[in-house]
Order: sequence, then C-alpha cells, then structure tokens
Amino acid sequence: MSVEIKTPVFSESISEGTVAAWHKEVGDAVQRDDVLVDIETDKVVIEIFASTDGVLTEIVKQEGDVVESEELLGRMGEAVADAAVSEPSTDAAEQSASSEVGAAPSARKLAAESGIDVAAVAGTGRGGRITKEDVVRARQGAVQAQTAPSAPEVSDADQATESTIAGGEARVERRVPMTRLRASIAERLLQAQRTAAMLTTFNEVDMEPVMTMRRRYGEEFQARHNGTKLGFMGFFVRACVEALKRFPAVNASIDGNDIVYHGYYDIGVAVSTDRGLVVPVVRDADGLGMHQIEDAIVDFGTRARAGKLALEDIQGGTFTISNGGVFGSLLSTPILNPPQTGILGMHKIEQRPVVVAGEIAVRQMMYLALSYDHRLIDGREAVQFLVTVKELVEDPARILLEL
Repeated sequence: MSVEIKTPVFSESISEGTVAAWHKEVGDAVQRDDVLVDIETDKVVIEIFASTDGVLTEIVKQEGDVVESEELLGRMGEAVADAAVSEPSTDAAEQSASSEVGAAPSARKLAAESGIDVAAVAGTGRGGRITKEDVVRARQGAVQAQTAPSAPEVSDADQATESTIAGGEARVERRVPMTRLRASIAERLLQAQRTAAMLTTFNEVDMEPVMTMRRRYGEEFQARHNGTKLGFMGFFVRACVEALKRFPAVNASIDGNDIVYHGYYDIGVAVSTDRGLVVPVVRDADGLGMHQIEDAIVDFGTRARAGKLALEDIQGGTFTISNGGVFGSLLSTPILNPPQTGILGMHKIEQRPVVVAGEIAVRQMMYLALSYDHRLIDGREAVQFLVTVKELVEDPARILLEL
C-alpha cells in the first residue's frame, strides 16, 4: 500500500515553501516519526515526519523545488514489497558511504562533481549533516591550497567565477541564490519602509539598578526557578508591557482604514540565527512572571538556532523588541515589523560619565531606540512611551508595583 508524503497546510501568511533537504533516499527503510524532508518557508523550516513504517519508494519534489500547501512530495510503501521493487543503484557502495557521514543528496552531487571526498568534509547542518554549503567551502579551501589555482566547478545553484590579475593571483567570486528566509526578510524590510511613515526617537537608560538587582538576587532567582537565569530581556519585556498599557496606540496596528487596538500583549523578541533573523512571540506577556519570560526567550533562542520553531511560534505579535547590543551595536534604528506600529531597539551597555544628583559618576548606560509608525503614533506619544520604559527599567520596583 502506497502512502503519500505531502506538505502540511500552510498558514494564511505563508503561500509556499522550498524543499530544503531530503533526509532519506529512495529505497531507504523508514520508521514512523523519522524526519523525511525539510520544507523551508519564509518564516521557519518545517520537518515532515513519516506517518508509518516502510520504505521510501519515490521522491516527487527534489531539493530546491518550490511547493505549495498539501502538495505531493513523495511516496512510501511497505518495507518488504517495495524494497524488492527498487533497482539497486550502480553506485550503491558510494551512496552507502555517503549516507554514513550524513550528507545531503545535493552535497554528495556537488562533491562528486568537484572531486571532493565527502567523508572528509566537516558538516555544519543539523546533527552534523553535510550540506551543500559545506562542500562549497571545502572546494574553495582546496582551490586556495593549490599553487596554481584553477577555476572552480560550477553547479546549478552555486555559480563560481574566477579572473586572473597581474601576478597570477586568482580572484574568486561565488554566486548563490538567496534563501527563502533571507528573501522574505528583505521584502518585509522594504514593505515596512514603503508603507509606514517610520520615525525613530532615542533615549538612554541607566542600567546600574538592574545590574545591581541581578547581582543581588541572581543566584537566589536561579535556585528558586530551577536554573532559570535572571537576564536583561525579562525587565524590558515587563517594562514594555506596562508602557503599552499606558499608550495603547503603540500596541495597535493599521488595517486599511481601521485601527486595531489589541487587548493583549504578545511581545516579539528578535532572535538571530545562521539563516537570518526570526521573531518568535511571547504570548500574553502581561500574565507571565519574570522567570516564565526568561524561560520562553531561552527556549525560543535554542529552537530558532536549531531550526525547530513552529509556525505558531512566530505568528502574530503586537510589539517587538530587538537587542543589537549582544553584537556590540552602540546605536541603531530598528525597522518596524509590519503590521506592528512600534519596535524597541536595545543596545550595548557601556560605562559612561553621567550627572547623578549633581555629581559626575560613571554608570552603566544603554541607548534605547523606538521606531514607530507616525501615521498612528504622534511624536509626543512615542517620546512618552520611551521615557516610561526608561523610568521603569531605572527603578525596577515600579514594574512589580505597576507604578
């Protein structure tokens, strides 16, 4: 009996995806719940699992193919009957060796074309799997190691060109297609700039009180909450929620000619991954304790970098926080995440001389930036919102007391 392997039903915000990688080949035995194939959308990578035991008998959609909701990807059959139908490949030994090192089919193909031993390539994919990009890097290393470099091989998805300048030095260029996530990020950023009247207001916050609280209560907090560390993001999420309650327009969105005021606080927290920036959402943040917020953020970060976020993790959101400070950014202008009307940018904490109670003191300071949609939010509201966040963070007791 044949079992069809299909893409899942995509949400309304996702129209299509791309076959990123097959984890099984035709003729491979499959157990129920094995990961068969990854589908990359503009938001997340979706893993398609086997619904039953059997053998993969057909791959309909190859890596790189664009697929829509509920589209046929391949077929599975019963282990005994369909295994006998498959003709053994002439390079079965080579495929077996490649399979042992966990290489994607596209990676094995490019390695064979380039004369590279796939077993010698270090894999950076999920579970150490060798990706096509790993082979590309290995190929570039081999080219650079040669005393008389020659033009690298050219594949369909990865075109390399080389020119020679005076002295015989090789100049290599590599052309690769944009990932679906990167293309989506680019489109959303352009959309935000095209459709919103975006302005940014800046302020600075004295982080000394929060840092003192973390030093004083950090160990006790971690012991009380099963290892959860007291970070900075929890303070800013809570401060933003309180500020959003006072300035509902910053928690609203524009839908055509209507303003949608959200009576809940779903805070998106930007997470950087190797594939690009994603924004998982902490739902109903106003009802969560500090440790629950910190747990959610750590969990999102771990799953985002492993490509394990689900569609529901990144959908919606009424306001976003982005922390460029973890990369050393001192000041930047965050771009809105449509259809939201506000985004807070955090930055690097740096010691600076400031005036405190009439005296010059060295304090741990951070610049804050609030980008907002001026179609809905007036400058006065934006400034007051950011000042409220500043005051709450500088006096964390106000967050607890909702002052």
